[in-house]
Amino acid sequence: MSETMKATRLHAFGGPDVLTYEDAPKPDVRPGEVLVRVRAIGLNPPDWYLRDGYRALPPEWRPNADFPLILGTDIAGVVEATAADVDGFKVGDEVYGMVRFPEGVMTGGGAYAEYVCGPASHLAHKPARLDHIHAAAAPMSLLTAWQFLVELGHDVPNPFQDFPHEPVELEGRTVLINGAGGGVGHLAAQLAKTRGARVIAVASAKNAAMLGEFGVEQFIDYGKTAVETVVRDVDLVLDAVGGPRMERFLSVIKPGGALFLVNPLGFEGRDAAAKRGIRVSSTQVRSNGAQLATAAALLDQGAVRVVIDSVFPLSEASSAHHRVAEGGIQGKIVLTVS
Repeated sequence: MSETMKATRLHAFGGPDVLTYEDAPKPDVRPGEVLVRVRAIGLNPPDWYLRDGYRALPPEWRPNADFPLILGTDIAGVVEATAADVDGFKVGDEVYGMVRFPEGVMTGGGAYAEYVCGPASHLAHKPARLDHIHAAAAPMSLLTAWQFLVELGHDVPNPFQDFPHEPVELEGRTVLINGAGGGVGHLAAQLAKTRGARVIAVASAKNAAMLGEFGVEQFIDYGKTAVETVVRDVDLVLDAVGGPRMERFLSVIKPGGALFLVNPLGFEGRDAAAKRGIRVSSTQVRSNGAQLATAAALLDQGAVRVVIDSVFPLSEASSAHHRVAEGGIQGKIVLTVS
């Protein structure tokens, strides 16, 4: 086997065109790891944040990169080799997973490549119903929705607050998902439905038909209607968008309810929330193969579906990142490896 592989790498931070498709060293298998021949790679916001050097962060928080680096965490593929101490996977198994997150958030997870090594604990057997493209699109978005809504699954200190995030009971409750057409949002809406919740979906108009297929009880086109003018007394808001004016969601939540923020940076409503007994909480998604294994049953049953926005070959990763910059993404963007 060749000791090199094709990969898309960064030699400097910048826009989409800094992504370079080239030869790179093939990773070695270390104890506890699995080598995967990658078939597809799912794109996620940390990919373009790192490509850009996390310029939105204060200078002291930005990465001090050791170039060249390889972006990406979400993969689907076939097991090529395993370390001697790995149980549960064998050569030829089809797998999917989110590798090294958040450990690789500032250095890259190595997924934009023909081969990737990752801890066996970060992988799960690929749902048989899904092709590699749809499987690769799932991990980070699905795990984010799962860890916010179903089970946190770890006891690592929370980087966003001084208490652990705890999902709330969803059976019979009303849940509003903001950003329900995006990667996390469209999976969160479906997961909430599987847990017995009534779901209000907030997204752009083009997502109405898709979310209707998922069985949401109410759709709100944010381009025409301000959520806070038409919704009251929900039990939970999951905001998968972030940005300015997150505080507006407090007015739609009943006293004693909860506001979950996927990106809490800039939220300034904690005092107002406390006065109404509203719990504001966030967490950082973490790799978890066991949770992906559990979620695989829902994907196999079709109870949760992964929507694909667009597909590009690995050699055209820069075009995929240009697609990100265009906005209006429905579901996920995926790279394929021939």
